[in-house]
Amino acid sequence: MSTEKLIAQKLLQINAIKLNPQNPFTWASGIKSPIYCDNRVSLSYPEVRNIIKKAFGEVSESFGDVDMIAGVATAGIAHGALLADYLDKPFCYVRSAPKGHGRQNLIEGEIPVGAKILVVEDLISTGGSSIEVVEILRNEGHQVLGVLAIFDYGFEKAKENFRINNCKYLTLSNYNALLKEAIESKYISLSESSILAEWNKDPQAWYNKYF
Repeated sequence: MSTEKLIAQKLLQINAIKLNPQNPFTWASGIKSPIYCDNRVSLSYPEVRNIIKKAFGEVSESFGDVDMIAGVATAGIAHGALLADYLDKPFCYVRSAPKGHGRQNLIEGEIPVGAKILVVEDLISTGGSSIEVVEILRNEGHQVLGVLAIFDYGFEKAKENFRINNCKYLTLSNYNALLKEAIESKYISLSESSILAEWNKDPQAWYNKYF
């Protein structure tokens, strides 16, 4: 079984995927969506957590010689720490805005000068939060090898954002694999799959049509 199929299967089995076409979710990016992927649920399931950790370790080799792992606050922190532990590498995490108290850090942790950093996120929608962290690290003079995430919605906007910012990204699974697995496992009906496929092509047009 391929990694993307296995991860999609496990996310469905633990109900990390939520569907609500009648009352769409609102993402942090502002996108209205009939589907919500909450990868943090996987942390409560050791078997799934370890599958993701091992897959992360294997895919991380595609980025070359990694010196350090950086998690995207907050959803990428736990998975980033798990990968860092698996690889026996140093770990830090990065906020999009500084804390309002204490040292007001954007970056929590010590990063050696010249370290090659792999950024870990839980999922990629438009890529905005990941790119923000990449830019923060680059502005501090650090070398970012790329971004690794569990899941990718497959939006052209994300591909364009990473291309513009000259940043490589890879994910363990993706929207097409999830949809296929959801249909095969009867997690969703064919009518629901049509709604989800239509939404994925153009979320705004889908929302304007139905709401």
